[in-house]
Amino acid sequence: MRLEKSYKRAALASAMALAVAGPMPAHALLGGLLGGDGSSAGDGQPSETNGNVGFFSDPFAEPTIQVDGEQVATSERCIVDASGSLQCKPTAGTIAVLGDGRFVYLNALEGTENAELAVIAQFGEVSVNDQSRVMTLDENDQPSWAKPSPIDGGANPDGNDSTTLTDGLLDTADNTAQNDGALFCADVVFLSDGRMMAVGGTDYYSEPGVDGLPVGVVELEGLRAARIFDPATNTWSQSGNMEFGRWYPSLVSLANSDVFVASGVTKLLKPVYPEDPLQSGRNVPQTETYDADTGTWSNNGTAAQRSLPLYPRMHLLPNGHVYYNAGGQAFNPFGQAYDQALWNIVGTYNPESKQWTDLGYAGLPLRLNELGLSELSTTLNPTNLDPNQVESLLGDLVGQTLTDPTEAVAQLLETEVDEQSLERAIGAGMRGSTFSIQLPLRPDANGGYHTSEFLTAGGVPTYVAAGSPGGYLPVSSSRIDTVATNGDDMAYESRLTGSLNQPRWYGSGVMMPDNSVMVFSGGTRDGVVATGLEGAIIQSERFDIETETWQPMASANRERTYHNTAALMPDGRVLIGGHSPINTAYASFINFDELGFADYAGRDPSFEIYTPPYAMRDDRPVIEKAPVAVMTNGGVFDIRTDRDDIDQVMLIRRKATTHLTDGDQRAVELPIVDRRNNKVRVKMTGNRAVLPAGQYMLFVSYEGEDGMRLPSKSTPVSVLADPSAPNGPLVTQLEPAASTDGNDDGGLIGGLTGILSDPGTLLDPILDIGSGATSAVPTLGQLEDGTPQLLNELGVAIDGGMNVLGDTVNSLPGVSEDLIVDFLAQADGA
Repeated sequence: MRLEKSYKRAALASAMALAVAGPMPAHALLGGLLGGDGSSAGDGQPSETNGNVGFFSDPFAEPTIQVDGEQVATSERCIVDASGSLQCKPTAGTIAVLGDGRFVYLNALEGTENAELAVIAQFGEVSVNDQSRVMTLDENDQPSWAKPSPIDGGANPDGNDSTTLTDGLLDTADNTAQNDGALFCADVVFLSDGRMMAVGGTDYYSEPGVDGLPVGVVELEGLRAARIFDPATNTWSQSGNMEFGRWYPSLVSLANSDVFVASGVTKLLKPVYPEDPLQSGRNVPQTETYDADTGTWSNNGTAAQRSLPLYPRMHLLPNGHVYYNAGGQAFNPFGQAYDQALWNIVGTYNPESKQWTDLGYAGLPLRLNELGLSELSTTLNPTNLDPNQVESLLGDLVGQTLTDPTEAVAQLLETEVDEQSLERAIGAGMRGSTFSIQLPLRPDANGGYHTSEFLTAGGVPTYVAAGSPGGYLPVSSSRIDTVATNGDDMAYESRLTGSLNQPRWYGSGVMMPDNSVMVFSGGTRDGVVATGLEGAIIQSERFDIETETWQPMASANRERTYHNTAALMPDGRVLIGGHSPINTAYASFINFDELGFADYAGRDPSFEIYTPPYAMRDDRPVIEKAPVAVMTNGGVFDIRTDRDDIDQVMLIRRKATTHLTDGDQRAVELPIVDRRNNKVRVKMTGNRAVLPAGQYMLFVSYEGEDGMRLPSKSTPVSVLADPSAPNGPLVTQLEPAASTDGNDDGGLIGGLTGILSDPGTLLDPILDIGSGATSAVPTLGQLEDGTPQLLNELGVAIDGGMNVLGDTVNSLPGVSEDLIVDFLAQADGA
């Protein structure tokens, strides 16, 4: 018989360790020796704020849960069903803005709350396919929910063709279809017609594991599936499958509206592939392209392979190349791949030639394409040992070296030793668990777009030399990487900006229509390395593009660490959701929140709405008339507003994001060519790589008398390819305008060594790491006040763990008999 229990679970090992001393002696010891009043804010304590910082709404969540075939109204996150399992509300681990007051979101890690002993041992059996939802907010922010059909996306209803090592003998891959098509860990992207595609996902099973036993060793296998959500009908459909299964891939729309996919891993915890041993122990290096017209995928070939982290941060450049910004998730297995050193190199993929170009070492003045090393990563790929590639690389290298043998040394010497040297060194290379925001693309004097800037902040340093690309303690460091393009000619540079007000792991970045970037949620330590021991950061921060500094803003109501989301709403506010942590210590949920750590009472299905200061004003401009569709043909169109001082028009693509990743996120400023009274005339680009076809939000803005930029609410605009020129060039970069600043920065890293008005000190990176380590220790008051909560959970935790162990023992006789039959059948077949 199973005990009726709350959704708070404790790891059996942790519970037994705490129980050794007994509740009374432990509490007496804490009360007598530690003291304290338990009032400390603990980890992630908000910084002081000045002026108007905006505000967060009260949290709201879906009001019902389906339990035993009935919709039960409840404010709880989960309810126990008749079988003793927990049924829970889905959380927004992935979210996309549909543009008409609706948002589609996908659950994450569904079923983790039913792991009573350890998620590593049980999740292959208790996991289920993740649910999807469509939430609608009316004009008064009153929410309502609808369930898409099929609710889980519909992939693999008859089970996935898993790539197990034992062909079904010692795994459970074929025993169920309830967890063979999870949407979790797919990436999402909008197609040009407004439908959303989810690519990849998860097939759960135990390996090793035996059918009939409730425990094993979990495996998460990447899916080949691509499925499409149609917002017009709230339905999911299946599209063509990829060649490679991918868990944690990244997607980018190309200039021609096809979709590029890279990375992902086929098997997460045991990436062993006997049919192709060199692929073992690494992520998928092959890239593929989705043909939007035929719904099929094609392998891009050997030169298009590249070793990348999971969920690599990628963006489309104005020259049509896909840029990798040296960021991603480090988690496979334990965060490593044998070729992980290559993740530190920023580069671009050319869809026309289907080749990569290495640009530089992220964050440092080492520009590989200028040294004849533009093909370095491709040549070092162990699964693509092409003699022609080696010959080409050596030829370029020798040619460049003979021309200027001191160039590499000169580049490295460009950066003088200054107060930011240590921060620059720690922050260089691949950054784990950081957002990557493409700052607004702005036209030059000729109307062309040539300079792309990308902001990253926080995350964990690489520590490649220590054998792992991901660290544990985040930093506050923030940098802007710049790629200047003129056709296929590219130049890379990087500079530090002002730092975040506190180190932040897994913060969600959002490009705002007032030329700022906001970051929300996250934690004080990596919540994947040591689950359940990070502190939550509820305070948002704002990055000013002009001053390149971060300002602390309002604080949210809920703690959201792993799998949090944030998306710009059409009215200029931000929808905040998510929080789906992995079970504490990879065992079961035990909540240390009373000790100052993040909320680990399970997944949080709630949302909040952040209202920025400009959205609280009554002097925002109003768009009275604008086109519903525009074409990338270089033409002009008019916008009528209620003001005569509009000085900026911006198109922002609707966001579709998961795991801090949105490869299509972009904001593009359109040049104003004429202004008459309340009407502005703006010019569209003819470059489809600047504005790929799709659904955008059109904002206009002006600068108020107090200096605040005041954007309007947006109006929806479809960007279309020019139908009159179907065979015209996709990428038409105008000649760059001549530089007018008159400054010679001495190289491509201009600004990297500049000291900002508040640059920090030499000790900042060390203090970041030190504060993260010491803050992991609860205050004395928190220990005293938190102990009763932990002790109250011990009975439930121990009972749940003993139930699983008992079920395992009871199942052994029947399982053993079935296993012998399986072995004999296989022997007869051989």
